[in-house]
Parts: sequence; structure tokens; C-alpha cells
Amino acid sequence: MPRSQKKGTRSKEYSLRRMEIRVLSAAEVNSALPMSEAIVVIESAFAQYSTGKAAVPLRTHLDTRQGTTLIMPAYLEQSNDLAVKIVSVYEGNTEKGLPTISALVVAMDPHTGRPVALMDGESLTAIRTGAAGGVAAKHLSRRDASTVVLFGAGVQGRAQLRAVMCVREVKTVFVIDRDPQKAKTLAEEVKTWSNVPVVSVPDSQDQAVREADIVIAATTTRTPLFDGDLLKPGVHVTGIGSFTPEMQELDEKTVRRSVVVVDSREACKAEAGDIIKANVRIDAELGEVITGKHPGRNSDDQITFFKSVGLAAQDAAAAGAVLAKAREEALGTLISFG
Repeated sequence: MPRSQKKGTRSKEYSLRRMEIRVLSAAEVNSALPMSEAIVVIESAFAQYSTGKAAVPLRTHLDTRQGTTLIMPAYLEQSNDLAVKIVSVYEGNTEKGLPTISALVVAMDPHTGRPVALMDGESLTAIRTGAAGGVAAKHLSRRDASTVVLFGAGVQGRAQLRAVMCVREVKTVFVIDRDPQKAKTLAEEVKTWSNVPVVSVPDSQDQAVREADIVIAATTTRTPLFDGDLLKPGVHVTGIGSFTPEMQELDEKTVRRSVVVVDSREACKAEAGDIIKANVRIDAELGEVITGKHPGRNSDDQITFFKSVGLAAQDAAAAGAVLAKAREEALGTLISFG
């Protein structure tokens, strides 16, 4: 065989072995997956998870002296999404001017297992977690729910509000945060991206909870945010912030008064302080409500409670959707290895 032909053959083999990875920034992730589309994607992820069409091991916790790193892999059989999220929670980072939570998502080709994309995990987590609250509100809140009380004026609080506004005609929003200025800032911001007539920080937290049709808890508190006796019949509550057995956003009265729906029975029994401390029976997974296996809300007077600690299935589904849009619209930067 002539030398030139051999060289060409080697070059072709080399190009086939070379790894090409698409790198996507936070802005590109947000552009690729708007909340209205994310809700559809995450709804499918929950359905796949609860019908046994997803491989989602419990996340691995790797503790150091300064913080915790979580490894979260998942494969969704129906949508053919494969990804791993690496997320670190380091409380001391605030003193260094760094975010408390840092995350990276690696999307892989399900046919070969080769990495095909790296994307900002913080923005993707915010979108998929917000979408989970939106899916829960769609299936569990009353159709006429219009008054929302949000605890937590951080990134996730914003995402939760956007998602709920996608599925319900919200007319009033009360924003509550331990930092009153953060609550005021978010209330003013919401007015710029929604047509909600009333967005404010309430004079009375208890009165706001009494009026709520939907209560969202998106904080990292270890003690309950309000008295569960304040909740009126028919309210829907989403607890999204606590993710360890020691953390508790909702008191035992709230949980025991409710139809309890979770993202994952296994994960919530192991990690959700709201569920563990109340020692209640879990009525259903959200995926079971979505697929009709469980009715969810049976009447307008029932109180419903959705608890989520976060599933890697959500990350894999969201990453798959982001990657598809990125390829379609040529988003991100391609980097070759090898």
C-alpha cells in the first residue's frame, strides 16, 4: 500500500477516535430551554422515572472538611437521555465571594457512552427544579389557584415563580425572605417580567399564608417557615429547598394535613427532613399522578404537598433537551480532544 494511502487511513481513524465536546454557558443553557418547554421535558422525566423507564441510582455524597460534592447519574430509556451531574455545596464559599453551590453537567451519547457536552449545571438545575414545581402545580393545585406565597427570594424562588405562572393564572404574589431587601428586590423584578396585578412583600406573613392558594418553600432553613394550621382548605404546597434529613421547611402539621406527593419515594425517605420528621405515609410519586396511576387531588378542599429533593432524571432530561436545541441552533463552543 502506498505511503500516502496509509497516512490518509490513519488520519481517518484518528478523527473517528477524537472526542468533540460542546461547551455551553449559563446564558446558552437558559436560551436553549425556556421554562414553558422545560415543564414539558420534566413532566416526561417524572413519568419515565415512575414507570420504571429510568435508571437513577441514589446520588453519591462525597464529604470533605469544607463541604459536600454530589454525583448524580441517570439514564432515561424512553427519551434516550444519559448524563451525570456533579454538584458541590460549600457554605464557606460566601466568605470568598464565590457561590455556595457549583455544578457541572456532562451529557453523553447513549449509544457509545462518550461525553458530548459540558454545560453549566447551576442554570440547568434552576430550570429543571423550577419546572418540577410547575409540573406539580399543574397536576396538584386547584385550577383556579391565583394567589402565590413564595418563601425564598433566591435563584430557585425566581424559577419556581416563572414555572407556576406558566401553568396557572396568577393574580397575586407575596414574596417572603429572611432578608427583607432581597424580598423587595425580587418583588420589583417580578413586575418587569409578568402581568401579575399584585406583587409585594406582605405586612403579615401569617395573613399571606392564610390567603394562599399555592405556597412555595425554596429556602435552606432547618426549621419550619410557618404554622401549618394557617393553611386554608384546597391549598397546594411545594417544598423544594430542603434536601437532607436535618432540614425542614414545612412543619409536621402541614405534611400530615396533606396528600403527600414526592419526586421519588426512595430519595425522599432517605433525604427529605420534611417527610422523615413528620413520619407520614407517602401517597404517590408525581410521575404516578402524571400517568394516571394516582388521582392526586380528589377534591377542591384537599391540601396537597409536593416534596422534591431533586432527581438526576430531571438533569438528564433537561440536558438532553438543551443539547438538542444547541445542535439545532449551533449554540456553544466545540472543543476537540485527542
